[in-house]
Amino acid sequence: MHFKPRNWPGLVTGLIILLVAGGLIFAFIQHNSVIATVSNINLRNGPGLTYSVTHKVKKDSRLTILGEKDNWYHVRDSQNHFGWVASWLVQHPGNLKRATALSEATIVLDPGHGGSDSGALSIDQNHDEKTYTLAMAQQVAKQLRARGAHVIMTRDSDKTVSLADRPALANTDQASAFISFHFDSAPADNLGSGTTTYYYHHDTSYELATDVNSQMDDLGLTNRGVKYGNFEVIRDNNRPSLLLEMGYINTKKDFSYIRSTSYQKAVATRVVAGLSKYFQAAS
Repeated sequence: MHFKPRNWPGLVTGLIILLVAGGLIFAFIQHNSVIATVSNINLRNGPGLTYSVTHKVKKDSRLTILGEKDNWYHVRDSQNHFGWVASWLVQHPGNLKRATALSEATIVLDPGHGGSDSGALSIDQNHDEKTYTLAMAQQVAKQLRARGAHVIMTRDSDKTVSLADRPALANTDQASAFISFHFDSAPADNLGSGTTTYYYHHDTSYELATDVNSQMDDLGLTNRGVKYGNFEVIRDNNRPSLLLEMGYINTKKDFSYIRSTSYQKAVATRVVAGLSKYFQAAS
């Protein structure tokens, strides 16, 4: 029996081409897909919350991106269901890599309320929460920028920003961390006191919450600790995210701190220290 010699160089070349092509295809699939980060995500028939739901997908499902509009992705799931999904409810594979220093980080700061939304009123009924959330966030931004961080503000003036737009900004810009600033208000004056650190997604945000909260023990107000909080700005956020309640605005003692520039600077110093601790843990 006569055997024809094999063309080994040709076979090797063909195998290399197949491997390279396969790698490119895999990279393309990875780049053009997202992972559902919460349970029962709605697929809608258009890019917005007003469109009807066509299907629901499970957490950790991979969705192929077909198009994009207004912070929404047009996607297909593994069962060939098509629809639009909000970008802040999904995650690109591998892009939750944590910065290892403040100088590498992008931090979104969210001064609560603003514009037509005044927030809670002070104990004397003459001051709005929105004024002090902005003042505090600006102090934090100043200190973070001095350390080399890239800071994005959801608002830098007294303007209205929707709740949905705040986490969407962090998700779109792939922020290293998102922090929303607020002040508590009790049902009656002088009933509550202290600061609280809230998180929603344990996997992405609990460590950040504990690192930031660990710096809050010597502010002069009771540190009420780390708690789970079902707030939209952290619930619809797939970045490491916190909501900080930094005192009760309708309690006389707390408000004397809240309105003080020295307290705002002290909070900023501790937030920056907590962020630094969090990022250093990744190095």
